[in-house]
Amino acid sequence: MPRILVVDDDAAILKLISVILTRAGHEVRTSGHPLEALDLLQVFTPDLLISDVVMPYMTGLEFLEKVREHEKLSALPFMLLSSHAERDDVRRGMNLGADDYVPKPFTPQDLTTAVDARLRRAGLTRQGESGMAVRGLGTAQVVWKGLPVSWVSRKALELFFYLLEHKEVTSWEAAEALWPEKDEARASSLFHTTLHRLRRSLSNEAVVSTNRRYALAPDLHPDYDVTRFELLAAQAEQGSLGLEELRELSGLYGHFLPGADSPWVDDVRTRLEQKQLGVLGLAAQAATQAGRARDAAAFHQRALAIDPLSEPDWQGLARALGTIGDPRARLAAQREAWWAVDLH
Repeated sequence: MPRILVVDDDAAILKLISVILTRAGHEVRTSGHPLEALDLLQVFTPDLLISDVVMPYMTGLEFLEKVREHEKLSALPFMLLSSHAERDDVRRGMNLGADDYVPKPFTPQDLTTAVDARLRRAGLTRQGESGMAVRGLGTAQVVWKGLPVSWVSRKALELFFYLLEHKEVTSWEAAEALWPEKDEARASSLFHTTLHRLRRSLSNEAVVSTNRRYALAPDLHPDYDVTRFELLAAQAEQGSLGLEELRELSGLYGHFLPGADSPWVDDVRTRLEQKQLGVLGLAAQAATQAGRARDAAAFHQRALAIDPLSEPDWQGLARALGTIGDPRARLAAQREAWWAVDLH
């Protein structure tokens, strides 16, 4: 799934573009400030960048110049958003290395047509001919061949994620994990019924079996957000990520497979929660060292939303709030949560 970063100081435009492109099957990130976007580009490399021309503090053309200064971003496809009155700016932008532009106002069809054309010219499609994008953090979605999969049953979707997490399993292992309350015969029957529904949702070749062991077909090549999160978390543990990279990484986390209720799902959630707590702890530490107490407080608060009994995070939150003179330091010292208040 090609990833798109959209930069515009108009929150309404950002929301509109995000909705249009997400519905079209793209993974979209947004930023309301070019400087913030430059920080984001240190840890997130999109397949296409879309930027408004007229923005305060830094114009889209200045932003384009900054992007092109980075070797790894020098060939990144870049599109400009511009009104009719900004045609001169568009010509300058093309001379600076912009690849295309979308005139304002635009319709959803105008935008998606321009984006798909640019991605095709870059050798990309929304998901490629055989690739698969799988999202389990904060959602449960599988996009295959550019289109969201329509699942025959919710349990078929859960079985897909179980196979993705466990690589290769016996029918009994899967049945026991997904239907622990059923007896062996009933659980086995449910497994085979659900396996049939999974194959109907994808294809008959989506799951292969050898010696009564089952696995996803090797040619699916799923791009799995959980794998990416855990790989980056491992880099964070090794001290390889800076504050902004840790901030970006912590934003990837979400409740695993919402709506699913199985012991194996709980195990994955626990594993990922621990990873996220580690990332937030490192981010709070980096923010403190950088003299950014407000950011440190926000990271500690997010950790406490996961683990309300984390004493180090209560202490860190009270300390960070005290540093900036926030009266809520007293509440933190008393271990009182007020989480309706936004620290940002």
